[in-house]
Amino acid sequence: MDRFLEALRVQRWDDHRYYHHSRINQSLHLLSAISFLFAYVMMFKDPAMAALAGWLVAMTSRQIGHFFFEPKDYDVVNQASHEYKEEIKVGYNLQRKVVLMTIWALSPFLLYFDPTLLGMFAPHATAAELVRHVAIVWLVIGLGGLIYRTVQLFFIKDVQTGLVWATKILTDPFHDIMLYWRAPLQLMRGELLDTDSKDHEEDEPQPQHP
Repeated sequence: MDRFLEALRVQRWDDHRYYHHSRINQSLHLLSAISFLFAYVMMFKDPAMAALAGWLVAMTSRQIGHFFFEPKDYDVVNQASHEYKEEIKVGYNLQRKVVLMTIWALSPFLLYFDPTLLGMFAPHATAAELVRHVAIVWLVIGLGGLIYRTVQLFFIKDVQTGLVWATKILTDPFHDIMLYWRAPLQLMRGELLDTDSKDHEEDEPQPQHP
């Protein structure tokens, strides 16, 4: 268990120091985290609503931060190029995210061509029913993306890495709130980039990658 928790701390630290320099990105991650927590609660009451909140608010705000606001030039703090960080990314790097988000965006067309989706649904009679069917498809895509990458990591890394990454993803909303709750205020003060990571490096677990 100690090795697992240590590996989780390392993955979290690598994720923060490499991929969350922008205060705008951090603020969007705060919004995303709150939205994901709402989705977690709704999973027990209305899974379709949880999927809508998870994809339309939580996932989109999170990925907007990464694609449009996170710096992609040379990372002086960590002495790493954008290409290097994309190569060592444990989870979904930008290229893999493009694939996942494309599948998500195109998936509603499946219901256009086959409203029953191979017999999974009764044909929708109203727009509200169509939205709920789309939401269920999105829920499956989200869970499928998590399971697919976890199992893939079993083979390209090891079982612990995959399980640690899955745990990190599922607990990220709680961790992101602890990390980034001050980001909107810092952004309002004109701090566009987080320059504190290097200062706290000695207090954090050693990263997996030099």
